[in-house]
Amino acid sequence: MQLANAILPDSVRIVEVGPRDGLQNEKSQIPTEQKIQFIQLLAEAGLPVVEATSFVSPHAIPQLSDAAAVMTSLRRQPAVEYPVLVPNLKGMERALAAGVRSIAVFTAASDSFTRHNINASIAESLANFRPILDLARQEAIPVRGYISTVFGCPYEGAVDPRRVVEVARDLLEMGVAEISLGDTIGVANPVQVAQVLDLVLGADIELEQIGVHFHDTRGTALANVLIALQMGITTIDASAGGLGGCPYAPGAAGNLATEDLLYMLDGMGIKTGVNLEKVVEATRFIAAYLDHPPLSKYYQAAIAAAGKEQ
Repeated sequence: MQLANAILPDSVRIVEVGPRDGLQNEKSQIPTEQKIQFIQLLAEAGLPVVEATSFVSPHAIPQLSDAAAVMTSLRRQPAVEYPVLVPNLKGMERALAAGVRSIAVFTAASDSFTRHNINASIAESLANFRPILDLARQEAIPVRGYISTVFGCPYEGAVDPRRVVEVARDLLEMGVAEISLGDTIGVANPVQVAQVLDLVLGADIELEQIGVHFHDTRGTALANVLIALQMGITTIDASAGGLGGCPYAPGAAGNLATEDLLYMLDGMGIKTGVNLEKVVEATRFIAAYLDHPPLSKYYQAAIAAAGKEQ
């Protein structure tokens, strides 16, 4: 497919992060049963990857303190991957005990952010991942690696893209299968995205090993996705309803909304295998348990249209 002399992919893999990255920043405590139903509705919409929860300390993120209950009670579809975030070996052991078969680890491209987030430097965070990755290899479990603050840090400001490349290489050498490049505070613009991806992909890192994770704080997420698509990226993170933010990134608004991403991709003829209206149903379900309306533009338009029809 071509657009303005750029070749676009025929299909895209969406990684749904709403149940974890989306809900972790919500003030209203969501009941475990409703979290499970939210995950199942997203899987039924055809999303191939639904990040389910995080095995962090219950004191760090109380919203996700029921991770074990969620994973042991979840009815999993064979074709869907349900990764969870694990911060350390203890979290990995808890995840395995709950039947988890896909995990993610989390670091950043700025030391100040990792200090605020996980109380460790980047180097220390990578060292902490080694026993996790060793155990994952033994269990034949795939590992995804998140690099946060790729395009800017709430504490340091601009981030050197060469630091992003260094961290990505370190993670891949350790055995991480896929890297998600995160715009944690939503400051990226399309030119910056092109520059960072050009540097990363020029460092002998394969296209299939890279995904992008944009926050829509300043309204540039879809524009940034378009540039990533033009550069060959086919894995995009998104959150149903635009839920999310980051408890350790002041001012970070929600993630790119899955509905808004799907509307754009569907209109461009790019296949995802995901049913947009079923994602809307999942967002409508979880919205009843939030203390604010979902931020997704498509969701808001769909709700408004439904109200006029009644």
